[in-house]
Amino acid sequence: MGPFARTVLTHGNEVWKEYSYLGGMDAIALGCLTALLLSRFRFSCRAVWILAIVGSALLILILGFSIRVEAWGLARSGLDMTILAVGTCMVIAVVTQTKWRSPRFMNPLLNLGQRSYEVYLTHMFIVFGLFQLFVLAGKPMSAVPALFLAVIFLAGLLGEVVARFYSEPMNQFIRQRYSQPEGDAPHLQSLVEQ
Repeated sequence: MGPFARTVLTHGNEVWKEYSYLGGMDAIALGCLTALLLSRFRFSCRAVWILAIVGSALLILILGFSIRVEAWGLARSGLDMTILAVGTCMVIAVVTQTKWRSPRFMNPLLNLGQRSYEVYLTHMFIVFGLFQLFVLAGKPMSAVPALFLAVIFLAGLLGEVVARFYSEPMNQFIRQRYSQPEGDAPHLQSLVEQ
């Protein structure tokens, strides 16, 4: 349904193409299926290599050659995001099964991933603000790479602030409030009954 939702159901609305719930459901479903598969199945060494090569190639194709992908009609059919999700799931499978540890220089990217939900919830504040500045500056196309980097950096920073001062304190509060000492089944029963 993802490609159909991103094309037919959006009626040409670019915002809904990117942000509709049904339009992202194929990626969510593929991620869930990948998690289920990886919890039950171990790939051979050869299969892991194939997944690594094909998954990386799909990511590079969709992210690095978007103009070519557009010319092939993959974006018009809505399949570009599905291919991106499939490639991502393949790479996740490789990382999970090989227990790969990233080099230190990738720590900022890993930190961004750990704050991805907070970034997801708040990034549009940064996007709208910086895009407004971009428009006021006369939409200088030479500034687009800097705009993208600034959005990523500031959205990550805002995500970190939200996590540090809201999400994590709230998580800690909830865990302390509803945790139970071992063997305290009546407390658990009362929570279930509430």
